Amino acid sequence: MSALLEAHDLAKAYGGVHAVRGVSLDVSPSEIVALIGPNGAGKSTCFNMLNGQIRPDAGTVRLDGRDITGWLPREVWRLGVGRTFQVAATFASMSVIENVQMALLSHAGRASRLWGLATRADRDRAEALLALVGMARQAERPSAELAYGDLKRLELAMALANNPRLLLMDEPTAGMSPRDRVELMALTAEIAREKNLGVLFTEHDMDVVFRHADRILVLSRGQLIAEGRPDEVRTNPEVQAIYLGEGLTYHSGVGS
Repeated sequence: MSALLEAHDLAKAYGGVHAVRGVSLDVSPSEIVALIGPNGAGKSTCFNMLNGQIRPDAGTVRLDGRDITGWLPREVWRLGVGRTFQVAATFASMSVIENVQMALLSHAGRASRLWGLATRADRDRAEALLALVGMARQAERPSAELAYGDLKRLELAMALANNPRLLLMDEPTAGMSPRDRVELMALTAEIAREKNLGVLFTEHDMDVVFRHADRILVLSRGQLIAEGRPDEVRTNPEVQAIYLGEGLTYHSGVGS
């Protein structure tokens, strides 16, 4: 299967510090790929280059063969790349369904005129997205009242508002309870298979990574040091070394 996302030799430096050096990666439709590494390894910098928030010093990013290197985040979003963040990005002053409607209007290029152009079809689509992530019953609640796990579900619904082909998720389970982590990633995997989405996510919870990723990429000091199936990565000596004491475990996995 041809790759949906392709990044080649990405590099970014701040002064004399190389945050990312020569990173190449790819994601295919329906594939769930985890990008892991210790704090400061360069994961968020990679994500921000893929999403257009940071322009790389070198390298290219392609979506379905189209060069999108340096495109603005809103341009990347409208091409069909959804994004979630370490801290859930929602509008606290709006209801749950209004948050999703805003994302729909933004994708259609109508957000600047807000509710004046909102239609019944927008509401119907918003309701369908909330149902997809298990939030239909909370549509009218103020988002400020939501538990954090539900905020993450709402953010996922918003990320799906542009009918994405690719979903970028930066530490999607950060701050969540163990049960909510399992449920959110199981839901994401189900949606990815159903809608043929490619998913690239960063994550510190190794149980989440090894349970849900089809393939794992490992960053250390801005460079890829390993790539492969979960069982291959879990037994890689270099990966074991950098994660020693940081919890690279999954049932009978590595170390302690």
